[in-house]
Amino acid sequence: MTDALAVAGVALRESVRRRVFAVVVVLTAAFGALYWWGASQLFQDTSGFGANRFGIDATALAGATLLGLAMFGTLFLGVVLAVFLTLGAVRGDAESGLLQPLIVRPLGRRQYLAGRFAGAASVSAAYVAVVYAGAVLVTGLVGGWWPDQVLGAGVRLVAAVVVVAALSLLGSVFLSATANGIAVLMVFGAGLLAGLLGSIGDALSSHTLQRLADTAAWVLPFEALYRDALRVLVANVTGVTGAIVQLGPLGGSHDAGPLLAPWTIAYVLGVATLTSVAFARRDL
Repeated sequence: MTDALAVAGVALRESVRRRVFAVVVVLTAAFGALYWWGASQLFQDTSGFGANRFGIDATALAGATLLGLAMFGTLFLGVVLAVFLTLGAVRGDAESGLLQPLIVRPLGRRQYLAGRFAGAASVSAAYVAVVYAGAVLVTGLVGGWWPDQVLGAGVRLVAAVVVVAALSLLGSVFLSATANGIAVLMVFGAGLLAGLLGSIGDALSSHTLQRLADTAAWVLPFEALYRDALRVLVANVTGVTGAIVQLGPLGGSHDAGPLLAPWTIAYVLGVATLTSVAFARRDL
């Protein structure tokens, strides 16, 4: 355990040296400023809307839509961070000659993988939690709208980025750093696209699109976690407003059911096992 933590610390210090976190800070600051400005403008425009014959709550609609967009942006930035922390974890370090001395003595391959995953997953999870909390605060303070289950949605976003970190570490065993980064980001985009198609399928009663989305949700559980986070975010918004916000700004909300949490844990453990087995068989 101590060896794994040491590897995690070294990996994070290397990321600092390469200014990975500096880039993340700049992007996050830009995202936060843009979100604050957009929220201010939108809630200012909707402040004059009162009751209407359609029964739409303008404040809830604006707040849920904005925060849904913020959740997508938060998850995307967290995924980028997780990918950059793991994209060259195995093959990249092996090709540069940094890996071989470590896994021969004093570290083993499993300790090395555990350390890299712990570092990437913990930092990415903390980042997503902080940025998401900031978006919730901005939405509440600027617009006066607060989501129903703040913690539940946040936990699901955090779990989603941990899943991506595990997949990126697996990819680093087989692919070069650049190829792995591209592959993981494309898988992430494909997962979210499948969820969006599922929302369209729900609206059009297309069983084919619905099955596609359901399959993607189990094969790539970060997509199910994201859509479930959108669901709990607006769980108590009712009426016409609830029907609109449940469609989601970038893919609709979806109840993944009680098996989502155990399946996510089993999925991460399965990916970790596959990564360990593949790394053990790889010649350095």
